[in-house]
Amino acid sequence: MMMRRSLILLFCLFCSFHIAISRSHFALKRGDSISVGKESEFITSPDNSFTCGFYSLGTNANWFGVWFTRTNPKTVVWTANRNRPVNVKGSKATLRRDGTMLLTDVDDSVVWQTNTISANVAAAELLDSGNLVLKNPRGEILWQSFDFPTDTLLPSQPLTKSTRLTSALSMDNYGSGYFNLYYGSDNVLRLISDSPDTSTIYWPNPDRDIYWNGRTNYNSSRIAVLDEMGRFVSSDLLQFNASDMGYGIKRRLTIDYDGNLRVYSLDNSTSLWAVTWQALTQPCNVKGVCGRNAICVYAPEPKCTCPPGFMVKDSSDWNSGCNATFDETLLNSEKVKFLEIPHTDFYGFDLNSTSPVTLETCRDLCLKDYRCQGFSYRLLGQGLCYVKSALLNGYASPDFPASIYIKIPDSLEPSKPNIFHPVISQVCGSIAAEITVGLPSMYSFNSKKVRWAYVYSFAAALGVIEATFVLIGWWFLFRKHGVPASVEAGYRMISSQFRQYSYSEIKKATGNFKEELGRGGSGVVYRGVLPDERVVAVKRLGDVYQAQEEYFAEISTLGKINHMNLVRIWGFCSDRRHRLLVYEYIDNLSLDKHIFSGGSHLGWKQRYSVAVGMAKGLAYLHHECLEWVIHCDVKPENILLDSDFQPKIADFGLAKLSQREGPGTEFTRVRGTKGYMAPEWASNHPITAKVDVYGYGVVILEMVRGLRLYDWVVEDDDGDEAALANFCRKTMEKMDFGGSAWIEGVVDPRLEGKFSRNQATALIRTGISCVEDDRNKRPTMASVVQTLLECEDEDEHEA
Repeated sequence: MMMRRSLILLFCLFCSFHIAISRSHFALKRGDSISVGKESEFITSPDNSFTCGFYSLGTNANWFGVWFTRTNPKTVVWTANRNRPVNVKGSKATLRRDGTMLLTDVDDSVVWQTNTISANVAAAELLDSGNLVLKNPRGEILWQSFDFPTDTLLPSQPLTKSTRLTSALSMDNYGSGYFNLYYGSDNVLRLISDSPDTSTIYWPNPDRDIYWNGRTNYNSSRIAVLDEMGRFVSSDLLQFNASDMGYGIKRRLTIDYDGNLRVYSLDNSTSLWAVTWQALTQPCNVKGVCGRNAICVYAPEPKCTCPPGFMVKDSSDWNSGCNATFDETLLNSEKVKFLEIPHTDFYGFDLNSTSPVTLETCRDLCLKDYRCQGFSYRLLGQGLCYVKSALLNGYASPDFPASIYIKIPDSLEPSKPNIFHPVISQVCGSIAAEITVGLPSMYSFNSKKVRWAYVYSFAAALGVIEATFVLIGWWFLFRKHGVPASVEAGYRMISSQFRQYSYSEIKKATGNFKEELGRGGSGVVYRGVLPDERVVAVKRLGDVYQAQEEYFAEISTLGKINHMNLVRIWGFCSDRRHRLLVYEYIDNLSLDKHIFSGGSHLGWKQRYSVAVGMAKGLAYLHHECLEWVIHCDVKPENILLDSDFQPKIADFGLAKLSQREGPGTEFTRVRGTKGYMAPEWASNHPITAKVDVYGYGVVILEMVRGLRLYDWVVEDDDGDEAALANFCRKTMEKMDFGGSAWIEGVVDPRLEGKFSRNQATALIRTGISCVEDDRNKRPTMASVVQTLLECEDEDEHEA
C-alpha cells in the first residue's frame, strides 16, 4: 500500500514537472503560439545554444527574436521587425494553421509575418546554427530567418546580394540604425553610413581604388560567409580570420551601433564576448558616426564633440549632429569670419579643390560662395584648398596635417578651440554632452594597452581639475566681463534644457499669472518670460489632489520625447500644493482659432501641411517611442501652430504610457472630448492607439469642411443617424459613383476653389477610414503618413 502511494506521488510529481516544462518547445506546431511576458514560453535549439522568444532591453518594449542562451547580457542575433516593439499584455507570436507565422500586438494588429501561406508548413524550429525555420512534414525548409538578417551574421549564414546587415541605433535602442554592410552594384562588399543627411561609403578605404584595397569587381555572384573555423570569405576576394581561429568556439559577425564591423568570440568560462577581428582600427574613420557639424576626436578614446558656436542636437543620438547657436542666415552677409580648428577636417562635400593656393586665396574662395560653410587648408609642400558645402564626417587627430576653418558671424566671439580637450570644449559653450565612439572592450586587448590606459586616466584626471578652474573662470567672465550675449545665451540654453523651477520663479516669470492664453480640461495656460528671455507657456493645473496624477503622467511622457511636431517641455514646478508645467511658447495659438473663427483662415496648402505634421507627430508617439504613448484627446484645441504654421501637438494631460511590463491598455478613468472620442470609450473596450486615429480623422475632416462636427447639417431625414456617420456614408456613395464634382460641396467654401482635388480626396478618404466604428479597420498613423506624403507636392490650384 505504501509502495502504491509512493508510485502515485512520484507519477503526480512527474506530471506536474512535465506540465511545467511543456511550454519550452523544440518546435512550434501549427496553431500554437508564444506569448510575451511569460518567461517559460520559448523555443530552444536542440543543443540549447540558442533561444527564440520575447525579450526586452531594459525598457518597456518587447521584441520577438533569437539570442544566445548562455551569454550575459543577452546577445540577440535576429529580430522580427525590430523597428516595431510590442506591448507586454496580449502580444504573441503564432504559427497559424494557414502556414504563416505572425507577430501580433495587444490590439491584434499584425507587426510581422512570414510569406508562407501554405498547408505544407508543419512546424517552426530553431536549429543549432541559430536559424529559425519553418519546415514541411518531410523536414524541408520553407522559410528561414537566415534570409532576413538584422545586424548579425552567424557561422554558415550567407550574406548575399539581396541581404544586408544594419546596425542598431544605440546600445539602448535596437531599432534600425544608420550603418550597413552590403554588396554594392560593383559587386564589392562595403560599409556605408546612410544617415538622414547623406550616404557615405567608408570601408574599404574610399580614397583607394578597388584593387588597391585588395578586392575585385569581376565576380558577380556576391556572396560571403563566416565559417565554423572563424574564417570569413567573400566573392570580391575579401578574406580575414578571427584571431582565435579554430573549431569549438561560438562566434558572430556584427555591425555595431558605432558603425564598425567586428567578429566576436565567446569565452565559455565567463560567458563574455571578446573582439577577435574588426574592420576599422580607428573608430573615427567611420563616416557619419558623429553627425552634421560634429567632430570625432581621440581624447584619448574616440568621442563626439561640437566645435565652439555649436551645440549637440540630441545627446542620445549623435548621428543627429550639432546645431549652430547663432542665426545661420547671418552667414550670407559680408560680416563673417572664420574659426580655425587645427588638425581637423570634414570629409567630402567639396565645392571645389584648388592647388597650389595661399591661405588667403582659399579664404576668399569661401567668402565669395554663399554655399560655403567652411574650408580645409593643408600645406604638404603646396597649398591645398577644399571649399566645403557642408560640414559632415568631422574627425580630428594630433598628427593630421590640416586645419578646418568654419564660417561664423563676425559678432560671435567663441574662445580659441581646444578640440583635444573635450571637457574644456563643453565650457566654451560648444557641447552639451559627449558620446564615446567604439565599444569599451576595444580598449583592453592586452596588458600594454592597459598600462597606457592608466597613463591616459591620470592625464584625464589632470584635465578635469584644469577644466574645473576654467569653468570657474568662465562663470566670472559670463557674470562680470560681458562675454557676447550670443555665446552666453547658447551656453545657458545647453545647460538648462529641462529643469525644475520654484513657484516663486514661475510667479515672477508670468507676472503673477497675469496673461492667460487658454483653458483646458487639466488646467489654465499663462504666458511667461524666463530670466534667459525665453517666452514660455505655463500650465497651472487645477485641484492638486485631482490633477497630481495627470501632472506626473504629462511629466513622464513629455520628458522622454522629442519631435518637431510635438510641443517641447522646458521644465516643471512641484512646490507644495502647486503643480505647473513649463512649455515652449507657440506663436499662432491653436488650430481651432484658424479654421472655425469668422476672421482669417488657413489656406489649403497650410491645412494639408497641418494634416501631415499631425500625422507625423502621432506616428512618432505610436510607433517610434520605446514606450507606447497614447494622447487620448486629439482635437483642434490641442494642435498648436508655430510661426510657420507647422503643427505641434500639445496637452498630454490625458496621455498615458501603456507600460509594456504590465497592464496598461485598459484605461477606465481617462476620457477625451465629446465628438473626438472613439466609440470604444462608451463600450468600455480596451483603449489602444486607435483612439488617437479616430480623433485625428475627425480633426482632418473638420479642417476640410471648415466647420465643427456639431455644425454639420444632416442632408435628409435619417432619424437618429449622427452627422458624422451620415456624412461618411453619403460621401462614400458619391466617391463610388465616380467623378469629382462632389468635392466642391464638401471642401470649405471660403477657399473659393483654390485647393488640390487629389489632396482633398486623399484627406477625405483618410478621414473616413480613421473614424470607422471597428477600430481594427482604422489605419495606423504610420500608414496615414505614407498616404498623405504621396500627395504632398501636388499643386493646390490643380483642376
